[in-house]
Amino acid sequence: MSFNNTRHQATKIRFNDEEEEEESSNLDDSIVATEKSIAIDDVSMQDPDVSFVDGCDDDKTSADYYFDSYSHFGIHEEMLKDVVRTKTYQNVIYQNKFLFKDKVVLDVGAGTGILSLFCAKAGAAHVYAVECSHMANMAKEIVESNGYSNVITVLKGKIEEIELPVAKVDIIISEWMGYFLLFENMLNSVLYTRDKWLVNDGIVLPDKTSLYLTAIEDAEYKEDKIEFWNNVYGFDMTCIKKQAMGEPLVDTVDQNQIVTNCQKLKTMDISKMVSGDTSFTAPFKLVAERDDFIHALVAYFDVSFTKCHKLTGFSTGPRSRATHWKQTVLYLEDVLTICQGEALSGSMTVAPNKKNPRDIDIMIKYSLNGQRCVASRTQHYKMR
Repeated sequence: MSFNNTRHQATKIRFNDEEEEEESSNLDDSIVATEKSIAIDDVSMQDPDVSFVDGCDDDKTSADYYFDSYSHFGIHEEMLKDVVRTKTYQNVIYQNKFLFKDKVVLDVGAGTGILSLFCAKAGAAHVYAVECSHMANMAKEIVESNGYSNVITVLKGKIEEIELPVAKVDIIISEWMGYFLLFENMLNSVLYTRDKWLVNDGIVLPDKTSLYLTAIEDAEYKEDKIEFWNNVYGFDMTCIKKQAMGEPLVDTVDQNQIVTNCQKLKTMDISKMVSGDTSFTAPFKLVAERDDFIHALVAYFDVSFTKCHKLTGFSTGPRSRATHWKQTVLYLEDVLTICQGEALSGSMTVAPNKKNPRDIDIMIKYSLNGQRCVASRTQHYKMR
């Protein structure tokens, strides 16, 4: 992955396995942000054109490289050390044991098997942990080392290709979310699993996600990341600048940079949606909360577990506790001067890339008709 830029240093954190509820969820911050958002109902849907292609001389596909990337322990270390992510899942399971008691659970994309271990400890009758990368071998050892071999079965392979020893499962749990929510396209695997193996009254965890958009002032960082290519030791490298503009940047945004309201673009109900729903066009209207410049749009998402005895979830927004997903920054070609109360209007179109459906194509149309700035443009981005 190419998303290594950051403005902040990581901190070392110690962990324990206490079952009491800890302050891991940052959902309250997202609710505050949601209240500021402008409700938009006019969301049009379009079917994705998805096909896998062979991409290299060694006959590996993009899917193979995707799974290979999860074979190294480093990426799992980063996810496990994401307290918001991991403790929220732990609290959902430990604080709602009535959901898991004597139930059959399917963990999609199990990684190290941490969610499967949580479920087994919460009283699940059996857990099937499916992992396609070589980390499945490690997960099997981890399960054995912790004494859960009689409860957890680790299955190595793609969820679309394996056969389960059971006809149906009661619960599907997965941490499928990628950058910009949909990067890596793992959601379709969860939907496939739901349709094939979940009982009629079964539960998918998490079951709801929402994608949000806001606008920020980011002159200093844009100068460093984008304008840098205008003059590199006296040479014109603006051809790279054009490419840099088209690649969204995954980074942590300071909440003080936010210039407008935060608007909900799209909500997905994982228990009901179909795979085509991951392609959509949603309008937006971002209203300035102060006089300032706008250099970029920022996308982030919320995750909710609505089947718990109380609403549980977390936000990846800039006003919430940081997660490894950070936020997704989409730089604008124009520097927009906006006054308080003026609106930046437009639409965002999102779809899996046709050649590699784990990548995302994003198109943004925007316009501003303000006192100090009039602008209108269409920009294309590709997350890869």
